[in-house]
Amino acid sequence: MNNFEDLKIKKQLLNAIDELGFIKTTPIQQESYSPILGGFDFVGIAQTGTGKTIAYLLPILQDLKFSDQHHPRVLILAPTRELVIQIVEQITKLTPYISLRVLGVFGGAKIQPQKDAISEGLDIIVGTPRRLYDLAISNVLRLQSIKKLVIDEVDIMLDFGYKTQLDNLFDYLPSKRQNILFSATMTDYVDVLIDDFLVNPVKKTISISGTPLESISQETYTVPNFYTKVNLLNHLLADKPKYSKVLIFVGTKKNADRLFETLDFESEMAVIHSSKEQNHRTKSIEKFEYDSCRILIATDVIARGIDIDKISTVISFDTPFYPENYIHRIGRTGRADEQGQSILLCSEKETPLKDEIERLMNYTIPFIELPDEVEQSTELTPEEKDTPIDQEEMNNKKLRIQGGAAFHEKSAKNSKEKPKFKAYEKKLKAKYKKPIRRGDKTLNLKKKNKK
Repeated sequence: MNNFEDLKIKKQLLNAIDELGFIKTTPIQQESYSPILGGFDFVGIAQTGTGKTIAYLLPILQDLKFSDQHHPRVLILAPTRELVIQIVEQITKLTPYISLRVLGVFGGAKIQPQKDAISEGLDIIVGTPRRLYDLAISNVLRLQSIKKLVIDEVDIMLDFGYKTQLDNLFDYLPSKRQNILFSATMTDYVDVLIDDFLVNPVKKTISISGTPLESISQETYTVPNFYTKVNLLNHLLADKPKYSKVLIFVGTKKNADRLFETLDFESEMAVIHSSKEQNHRTKSIEKFEYDSCRILIATDVIARGIDIDKISTVISFDTPFYPENYIHRIGRTGRADEQGQSILLCSEKETPLKDEIERLMNYTIPFIELPDEVEQSTELTPEEKDTPIDQEEMNNKKLRIQGGAAFHEKSAKNSKEKPKFKAYEKKLKAKYKKPIRRGDKTLNLKKKNKK
């Protein structure tokens, strides 16, 4: 069974899928349809770009009957505004022949229009945890009618520090509901969430995120510093036919802005990161998607929110601190049976990070000599003058993937013990603590019994 027709979905959905040009299902779509439609709690681990969104939307939409009830029945959580927007767009594309009310909510936008839209009635609400929690405590959003909860990109959701918001949101949800989790990686943080909130879930692992994508050619350059990397990019990107649609990932917002100001292709570039206004980010992605600009500079915080076809090349300007992020970056190219290219720029300080990436993939990225035409700069950024990467800190990374021979051993910190809150998580917990009016006596009694 590998065609959408084989899933026996209703005609309204099948017509929409035909119009979108989809014919064959991906492995994660095949494996998830029946369990989700059957009402089981479900955990899907699949690589970025394998059709996870449609994998959970199809069975949900197949099962969702028409209703004029006011409060939403499906809640979908996503870590970024971009991903929320794309999920809503995907739902809209799948339901032109179905009467359905859907809304996306996220921070960085005025909350009152979102409250007004909620008050008109919804079937599905999609949002980031913090904004959804704000709407829930305002009593505008009622979640007691939720039948299905989806947490998309759950690994990065937890890495962003949303654990407190998730815990608090779960207090507003009915205990009897279907839970659906999708992730590109399996970490101990994800394990904790599964153990705490899912009941005998069906687990399907399609492609571990450490596996290199066969449709992507990879190469790496050893480049001493930021400005030499800029010189190399100016040399490479001058070949416009070869580098027709380029996504450049950088590690920090500061480097993203600095790179945008330094490269020679200002009229052909756009830059997005979490400090940019939502309107700017949306317009930049649209310009890149519809070829108004050929180069998009982005940070990892929105790596999962970019779902654009025909990206010719992904360039990792900074070697990512977490090797898993490299996989998510390069997963933006080589999609829909297209061939893609990945280029990793690595300084001497970043070499240990590259080694971790190669160890994760069980693959040595081919090395390319720096072209003679590229001038090697001696100028350093303020950050490059700082101390080298702390190897001990690297050894204690919290993110470790569970897998077979292609994976390195998990660190001691990543044991089965429940992770402790970091400082910033404690601040979030204090800021978004449970309302005083909800179950104080019960909460205090639980605390007393634990002593």
